[in-house]
Amino acid sequence: MRAGHAPPAGDGGRAEEFRAWVLARREPLRRTAFLLCGDWHLADDLVQDALARVWPRWSRVSSSGEPDAYVRKAVVNLYLDHRRRPFRREVLASAPADLVTAGAPGGPGRQPVIAGPDLGERERLLSALARIAPGQRAVLVLRYWDDLSIEQTAGVLGRSRGHVKSQAARGLANLRQALQGDAPEATDPPAPAPVHQSHTEERS
Repeated sequence: MRAGHAPPAGDGGRAEEFRAWVLARREPLRRTAFLLCGDWHLADDLVQDALARVWPRWSRVSSSGEPDAYVRKAVVNLYLDHRRRPFRREVLASAPADLVTAGAPGGPGRQPVIAGPDLGERERLLSALARIAPGQRAVLVLRYWDDLSIEQTAGVLGRSRGHVKSQAARGLANLRQALQGDAPEATDPPAPAPVHQSHTEERS
């Protein structure tokens, strides 16, 4: 973590546990954040802000047995909040080749953000994903890149199973449309009231 948000040295075992978890999970979180926003700098900011919010609650978060779910939800909420701001950083619709891998170009052990042998196809898919409305994009990333179940995705977003299913269907249709070069829906349809769901529900 950055120096300004590092856990205090006096917290001993709790701080070491948190550092070890961050070391193991930062890259998957950065990948999720990048797929959401299309900008590595903003992705780093989203992950860093999420980790800074989680640290004071780390004992409770870690004892829940699902710190990944908690932090992922924080990243997604920060992204959606960012998209609602009137003055936000604009994100390019296309991703340069050196941004298609997760992390610094040429870094050791980096894996492609989107799997596949054809770099051009990966760029094309990233470009199309960047054109999808934020709520639908969040559902697509959580369901099909993070491999969450419908129940888990609903828990992250605080929405119902039906909402996730409808957003996934709309998102996939719009993604296909964007891949064909047509303009997809620019905004999400009105969302129903949030619901509270447990992260411990079984995957479908």
